[in-house]
Amino acid sequence: MRILPLLAALLLPAAAQSQSAPCGGDFRAFLKGVAQEAVAQGADPAKAERFFAALRQDPKVLKADRAQGIFQAPFIEFSRKLISQDRLDRGRRKAAEWDAVFARIEREYGVSRGVLLAFWAFETDYGGYQGNFNTANALATLSHDCRRPELFRPQLISALELYERGDFDPATTTGAWAGEIGMVQMLPRDILENGVDGDGDGHVQLKTSVPDALMSGARMLSGLGWRPNEPWLQEVTLPAGFDWSTSGLETTLTVAEWERLGVAGRNGALDDGRLQASIILPQGRGGPAFIAYPNFRVFFEWNQSFTYVLTAGYFATRLEGAPVYDAGTPQPGLSGPDMQALQRKLQARGFDVGKADGILGAGTRSAVRTMQDELGLQVDGWPTAELLRAF
Repeated sequence: MRILPLLAALLLPAAAQSQSAPCGGDFRAFLKGVAQEAVAQGADPAKAERFFAALRQDPKVLKADRAQGIFQAPFIEFSRKLISQDRLDRGRRKAAEWDAVFARIEREYGVSRGVLLAFWAFETDYGGYQGNFNTANALATLSHDCRRPELFRPQLISALELYERGDFDPATTTGAWAGEIGMVQMLPRDILENGVDGDGDGHVQLKTSVPDALMSGARMLSGLGWRPNEPWLQEVTLPAGFDWSTSGLETTLTVAEWERLGVAGRNGALDDGRLQASIILPQGRGGPAFIAYPNFRVFFEWNQSFTYVLTAGYFATRLEGAPVYDAGTPQPGLSGPDMQALQRKLQARGFDVGKADGILGAGTRSAVRTMQDELGLQVDGWPTAELLRAF
């Protein structure tokens, strides 16, 4: 059956446009609705027709979206998988190779080279693997899917704007399954808002230009609230008798107040005593401990996985000379199925932990701390078999 040309759909009256489904339903009808929205926002109708005409659903994108099992791993296991000596060595070589670019970033944005190197390494292995999903198809697929259309529909329209600028080809631009592009994996809207022509060639090319990618990443972090030339994370030692319930991102004290409570840097002094900070125990009171400064929270604007963010922040400190953390002797955590069982129990108690996916995210950690307190257990946010049995 012949599909109604998109250009004709773009000319439908506003009443018809308003009936376009925000997600789901017939894929072609959905694309017509997005095209109408884009033209209403100022896109060129002919270019919008060419852009949307060739888009296809990609079932592999949906499969990838629902299979993020790596984030179920606890911090120690996850960080050891991602951080190798080879990755450290290559990061330090990249820092030397692109020293002038990093120096410019540090002057203009106050973002440490270690932070950008960490994202560059984890997102694409320093540009070596940037993803082979067709970006336009990925964004169209995820916009049509009703799990998170509010996130991806604007990104699809932003990709059209990049296309109009000559910086995006819907047929050949590739990247990650979730639509991120380039060496530090930025979504189209982020590129529009934060893209920097770091090499001066008149275009923002995050796939092929290291200066463009690094400068754009730094500008994005700055726009997300990065505080220039301040730390983000540091390993600490905690005193005997430390009140475990004060750990977690929910509690902030000044560095000076933490010092008065006996918190000390494991390797070197803590930073400015006036800074607000939190104590993080990723695997409870028996595992490693970190102090998180205000900039650490900006990492969550890049990626919302606690384990990923902490690993990236820690790797950034390693790239700048910090030693390997003291893993300690944490209590065994829960398996994936047991974590899901715990999440279902927490949901039954009224806690908002999101989907019971076996991932120890921020909502689950907060609920765990509350239940530990109610049940008279040590309040350190680390779920164990003891907690699972207790209710």
